[in-house]
Amino acid sequence: MKRWYVVQVYTGFEDIVKADLDKRVVEESLQDLFGQILVPTVELVSFFTDNKDKKEKIFPGYLLIQMEMTGESFRLVSSSPRVTRFLGGGSPVSLSDKEVDRIFSQMSGKVAVSEEKSMFAVGNEVHIVSGPFSGFVGGIDKVDEDREKITILVSIFGRLTPVELSFDQVKKLGKGFQWLKKLKQM
Repeated sequence: MKRWYVVQVYTGFEDIVKADLDKRVVEESLQDLFGQILVPTVELVSFFTDNKDKKEKIFPGYLLIQMEMTGESFRLVSSSPRVTRFLGGGSPVSLSDKEVDRIFSQMSGKVAVSEEKSMFAVGNEVHIVSGPFSGFVGGIDKVDEDREKITILVSIFGRLTPVELSFDQVKKLGKGFQWLKKLKQM
């Protein structure tokens, strides 16, 4: 009985290993032991750009192989170049029907992908919700996406003072914090 197995391969070589396995199955006349060999991918659709739809691997570095587990089939797969191992090691474990159905439903559906846009932009007005400056309102002077920090100019005793806070310490109020730009130019 053919079952689905997961094989770990070198990341980036999934399609090459699939083509090689397809070729070797035919060369060694083992078609009766093998079913499908899949690189699980999903079609990505971007709503914000004119880019064409792309396919992305769901599990980079892994193949799904439908096969009957025998000594010959195990040897053929495990001895293939760029194949690391079966999931389960020396005694491979097949996927349950529920797991297979979940993977196929992921592959058949389209996943919406949006371009990441910053929640905060220089000049936006924010309200500080936690920390020692809680309750203050200020304007964003700098945004550091990598560290998830922003520098806010807050008016303390009539002077604009830079305060560095994390994204979760502030709440965005709106755009057009134009008076901040004018004050900085003075």
